[in-house]
Formats: sequence, structure tokens, C-alpha cells
Amino acid sequence: MPDTGYLFAAAGVAAAVTWALRALPFAALNALRSSAVVRDLSARMPAGVMVILLCYCLRDLPVTHPARLVAPLVALAVTVGVHLWRRSALLSIVGGTVVYVVLVNAVHLG
Repeated sequence: MPDTGYLFAAAGVAAAVTWALRALPFAALNALRSSAVVRDLSARMPAGVMVILLCYCLRDLPVTHPARLVAPLVALAVTVGVHLWRRSALLSIVGGTVVYVVLVNAVHLG
């Protein structure tokens, strides 16, 4: 069994490393805040990230089983529709997820 001093030193080192890892992004952000590249990326990245997420989510669609396409495509349509209607990412994601889960589990369209 390690002595008490060793345990306090290990806990102190772990706390310092954890604090440093959490503070590092904020320190880096202050240095990059005035960068034109970061401003350009902040304007263009949300759409790019959404396209990547869409491709990732639709990569395993069962195209050989048309009946199994109904739930994901209806959920996708609901997600896009709710987002265009309310402009709320949270509401559109929750709405699309609820529609998908209901279609897959209650209606067995998945």
C-alpha cells in the first residue's frame, strides 16, 4: 500500500493535468480569436458538419429492402421539415428521432 504522501501527490498531479487539459482550448481560442481563417471556418463549418453527419447516418441504408427505407427517409424528411419550419437544431433532431423510433418500434417500418 502506497504511503499517504504518494497518494496526495498522485491526486495533485491528476488534478493539475485535468485542469490543464480543460483550460488548454480556452487559451488556444484566445490566441486564434482574431484570425481570419478561424472566422471563415466558423461561418462555413456548421453546414459542412451537417453534410458529413447526414452522409454518416445514411451510409447503411438498406437499399435492397425498400420497406426498410421508409422509417429513415420519413425521419429524415421530418428532421429537414422541422428544421426549415422552426430553425431549431434541437427541435428538428428530437422530432426526427422520435418519428424514427416510433416508426421502427410501433409500426415496424425499420
